[in-house]
Amino acid sequence: MRVLLRPGEPTDLRARLDETLATGETIRDGGEIRVGAGELVDADALRAAAACAARTLRRTGGSIAWRVDAESPLPAEEQVRALVEGTGYGAYDPGLFKRGYAERPELDLVLEAPDRLGNLAERQATVMRHVDGARNLANRPPNDLTPVALAEHARSYADGSLTVESHGREWIVAQMMGAFAAVAAGSGAEPQLIVMRYDPPGAADVTLGLVGKAITFDSGGISLKVALRMQDMKGDMSGGAAVVEATAAIAELGLPVRVLTVVAATENLQDGRAYRPGDILRASNGKTIEIINTDAEGRLVLADALHYARSNGATHVVDFATLTGAMSVALGDLYAGWFCNDDAFAAEIDAAARTSGDLAWRFPLHRRYRRYVDSDFADMKNASEFREAGAVLAAEFLREFAGDGPWAHFDIAGPAYIQRKRPDYALDQGGTGYGVRLAVELAERLASR
Repeated sequence: MRVLLRPGEPTDLRARLDETLATGETIRDGGEIRVGAGELVDADALRAAAACAARTLRRTGGSIAWRVDAESPLPAEEQVRALVEGTGYGAYDPGLFKRGYAERPELDLVLEAPDRLGNLAERQATVMRHVDGARNLANRPPNDLTPVALAEHARSYADGSLTVESHGREWIVAQMMGAFAAVAAGSGAEPQLIVMRYDPPGAADVTLGLVGKAITFDSGGISLKVALRMQDMKGDMSGGAAVVEATAAIAELGLPVRVLTVVAATENLQDGRAYRPGDILRASNGKTIEIINTDAEGRLVLADALHYARSNGATHVVDFATLTGAMSVALGDLYAGWFCNDDAFAAEIDAAARTSGDLAWRFPLHRRYRRYVDSDFADMKNASEFREAGAVLAAEFLREFAGDGPWAHFDIAGPAYIQRKRPDYALDQGGTGYGVRLAVELAERLASR
């Protein structure tokens, strides 16, 4: 998707669009498609209209034009953000492995808007390229996107201010990351701890830690998942994809904030070396974990990744993970649920979520939930035998490894990888790139402190 800006003076284009902007109809006339959004209530409605319009041209390519309405109650800046984002969503093609994918036609977005909004339009186009990148990662099959392949992709973003390194099985074991190492033990694919560091000149006096779960395929391990929809478990690395692409976007935009990104990437499979229910593991912060369910593996890899991020200087930590089915049951595929141990940091996150358009709803943390993961044999267990508050218990488990300082956990199991089409943003089944926009917006807010 290319974004072209035209001056916001009256033109023939404006005259042609006036009636459709009022009615919200999509009209085909001589091969030209014109679309309007009707009476806009908010940016989300405009984003959805732009997505639906772009989808009509996804297979054929071409140009789609929108006029930023100076008389609308919706600020012009919000209109531009929504139009660029919606067009990006609608233009995305998930058929990465279909013949002819590389030759698919280009789609241009023409915005008739004041010149002062040009930088904003380009900013949002950059963010959407990285949303597409996260969607591509989630949609790649597990025989193609291995942990090593994900690490190679992250390294492709390295430049002067952004450094990337990755570490394999032996290093993970040597660092005493017993929880991460145990999950990786059942797979012949080499696990990777991916570390991205962005340290720009003049950075704000905070270091944002972005931590991502990247299970490139999750069978459930010995606690085997049911066969139905198991193919979707390639998307269990969507949290890792989001933080990799968000970090790359932050660096490309040159935001003046330090970022430390840590991604725990592995498969969760079963063989003679796989970890078992009843095992007791020792994480890198020294705490021991009794294994109740090997399909509760995400919190195990995050435990060591969170500790690594905090130990290496992250002052404010946010993790993104497709962690629990319980959160999907609670919120479906529209909202992510999140938790935070610091109300001031939570206010920053809430504002970032609302501005970014990544819908999120805060859930409670409370010390009394901790008893659900008490163990008679270890410091804690990785799951509860009771079918109660599953997403909250996972968050309480992670809090044991988040260290001192502000921390938030995003359970993105619902909106990050969807199992059915969503017409609102013209979303196909598969990865959505959830979290990229939110993380970039949060970084920008921290940079302006």
